[in-house]
Amino acid sequence: MKVLVTGAAGFIGFHTASRLLARGDTVIGVDNLNDYYDVTLKEARLARLQSMPDFHFRRLDLADREGSAVLFAEERPDRVIHLAAQAGVRYGITNPHAYADANLVGFLNVLEGCRHNGVVHLAYASSSSVYGANTAMPFSVAQNVDHPLSLYAATKKANELMAHSYAHLYRLPVTGLRFFTVYGPWGRPDMSLFLFTRKILAGEPIEVFNNGHHSRDFTYIDDIVEGVVRVLDHTAAPDEKWDGTAPNPASSSAPYRLYNIGNNQPVELMDFIAAIEEALGRMAEKVFLPMQPGDVPTTYADIDALADDLGYRPKTPIKEGIARFIAWYRDFYSQA
Repeated sequence: MKVLVTGAAGFIGFHTASRLLARGDTVIGVDNLNDYYDVTLKEARLARLQSMPDFHFRRLDLADREGSAVLFAEERPDRVIHLAAQAGVRYGITNPHAYADANLVGFLNVLEGCRHNGVVHLAYASSSSVYGANTAMPFSVAQNVDHPLSLYAATKKANELMAHSYAHLYRLPVTGLRFFTVYGPWGRPDMSLFLFTRKILAGEPIEVFNNGHHSRDFTYIDDIVEGVVRVLDHTAAPDEKWDGTAPNPASSSAPYRLYNIGNNQPVELMDFIAAIEEALGRMAEKVFLPMQPGDVPTTYADIDALADDLGYRPKTPIKEGIARFIAWYRDFYSQA
């Protein structure tokens, strides 16, 4: 297949593109290489992809309406994995317009590109953050998600609504993927595993928010990519059992699906830190702080729908995943 992967120089995008190339697909990678975090890391990921013969890169900001239209018209991909977004919960407090440009305008341009160019299936990134103020655990795609606690979460919920409207109006098959705290080699420097590892190795104190009473459904990158590729290959179809008098939020009479992709095994933050300390062979100096605005204390994914429909099961234990990340980190930054 010819697959367009947006955010290809990003963490999940890089690994997804690598998996598709390894199985023989042609991949068109798109990224604007913005400076939200270290551009040299994005360039290093991109260099690896560009060493593969069936990878083609186009630098583009998807909020560019004309540029996006040209991209789709020239490339005419069979399927699209849309992972490009302005990420991060706290960044939205100081830079709200970045979320509107990337997550709303950019996503609209992707939907239009798919609509007008015969795309067979659009799989796109949503987020566990859409569960917001929900407290019933584990989080299920059957739950109402109308109480976001951050602008990032609100834009991801908006993406799900926008996708449904295109599925209904134009019969465009769309599948949304609610990711739960992805970690692993080549990860994002703004996420906890990367931050903690860097600071512990540098002998600096780490900030532990909510006084350590967080838990997260940490999901290893290889397990995430396995789910993404399974979803990509399984084109969304109308749910014949869908009933408008008791609507299922995760499906529709349109070709529309939503899935959680998580580990289904939440880990306490202090246990997570202990696993990092064990892998590094060093103890962390900890500064305990209150919970930050827009954050949530716990995430825990119900992945039954994805398991039932596509046989998805995460396989990587947290200690193994952390050890793999730290091995990559030491190697990457020793070379740098």
